[in-house]
Amino acid sequence: MYGRRFAAGLLFAAAVLSCGCADTGEESSARPAVPAKTEVIDVHIVTDTEPVKKAAETETQTTSATQTTTVTTAEETTAEPVTEPADDGQLVLIKDYIPDIHLDLRYATENNFTGKVIYENDDAYLCYGTVKKLMAVQAALREKGMSLIIWDPYRPVEAQQKLWEVCPDPIFVADPRNGITSHSRGNTVDLGVVSADGSYIPVPSDFDEFSSLADRSYADVPAEAAANSQLLEDIMTANGFHAYWNEWWHYTDNNEYNWHF
Repeated sequence: MYGRRFAAGLLFAAAVLSCGCADTGEESSARPAVPAKTEVIDVHIVTDTEPVKKAAETETQTTSATQTTTVTTAEETTAEPVTEPADDGQLVLIKDYIPDIHLDLRYATENNFTGKVIYENDDAYLCYGTVKKLMAVQAALREKGMSLIIWDPYRPVEAQQKLWEVCPDPIFVADPRNGITSHSRGNTVDLGVVSADGSYIPVPSDFDEFSSLADRSYADVPAEAAANSQLLEDIMTANGFHAYWNEWWHYTDNNEYNWHF
């Protein structure tokens, strides 16, 4: 299953290598090598620093009521999940293991705070160890008629460089010279919650909302939106994730894995 996007991965790699890249300053290390069976490594991540001010044209969007969501179709969610285990540190396609999860990879489109496509590939990867935990989260939400929606899973180092080029402010976007972040380790994910069919339910804000609406105080959001976000947080933390205060959508696996990228 890992080789089915080989050609797409090569095209993306050729396009981004000219940019150079890295991730946030949380930790510094060399970029892990990617084995042949995970040729495609295109997805991104949000920094673990304070959020960034939106571009002027998007500053008026202060709630998620008008958010545009592109989710997977019902036809795509009927596949049987893969049961073949992998090493916990191996990057795997999330939908191979959670077919009914919804994807809206914002950085693969222009619908993000940069207004630019950050990575070309629309496959969503995370470490298998992290995906196993999300399987449990999805099962808990499924019982409530809800589902996870993924906005930003594994982020290649190249994508961090592109984000830095758009917004070179270390307060809001990690300086790629400082090393690799958890997003580029494949154990951090930006996600939200929707109904089982992918339709919108109230949440505190849209993804990458760079105002007080994004934090976990919930003092300035409707009660239903706060309750849905708190439910998500409770389920995520119960299954081995910790939440980032300034971004209600940002979660990191409590475990770090030995990379097999």
